[in-house]
Amino acid sequence: MRALVLGASGATGKQVVRQLIKRQIHTRILIRKSAVLSKDIQENPLVEMVKGNINELNDGEMTGLLHDCHVIISCLGHNVTLKGMFGNPRYLVFDAIKRISETVKNKADKRVKLIIMSTTAYTNTLSGEKNSIGEKIVFSILTLLLPPHRDNVKAANYLITNIGKENENVGWIAVRPDTLVNHEEESSYEVCESPVRSPIFNAGKTSRRNVSHFMAELVTDEELWKEWQFKTPVIYNK
Repeated sequence: MRALVLGASGATGKQVVRQLIKRQIHTRILIRKSAVLSKDIQENPLVEMVKGNINELNDGEMTGLLHDCHVIISCLGHNVTLKGMFGNPRYLVFDAIKRISETVKNKADKRVKLIIMSTTAYTNTLSGEKNSIGEKIVFSILTLLLPPHRDNVKAANYLITNIGKENENVGWIAVRPDTLVNHEEESSYEVCESPVRSPIFNAGKTSRRNVSHFMAELVTDEELWKEWQFKTPVIYNK
């Protein structure tokens, strides 16, 4: 098995790579040329590094990036800077997910599991989720003012409405952590089909360690994958 991790130099992406290494999974990572990685990742024989920006790859480079990868995990996100939040690419996550999916769908013999890190700020209306009036107002403001929020919503909607459940080439799961925090160790966590608390007015916390653990378990545990495939599970620290 080989996994591809996008956003591997980010705070959550690094944890995902470490979880895959722990499970002895060969891992290919795409990182920016300027990205800095710790030695435990950079020098691990299970890790193959490819340098570049996902939005700048040509078709041949994209095909090469996906070659022999059975799992694709996206921890892509926008840097919390003015340029990262409001500059290009506006649809970093959506564009990457769409292009990867289209590349895979064009290869009849290609089958992949696609896991993306989403957010509880995304509401899965097709599964019956609803927001309160206050939440609707806040989310409308976020959609208007914050391009990264629009990007995350568009990416999750693409999985649900464009790929759906019928595509034979791409199976997917969009993992929705609540407020992300940094903890040194894994802890108990719970996974729910929909939010059990308001992401705006009563937000919970989810450690990046626990997000990465859950994602790695989805890769290695076939029963867990079947349980959550084509869904948008929410993960909370207990």
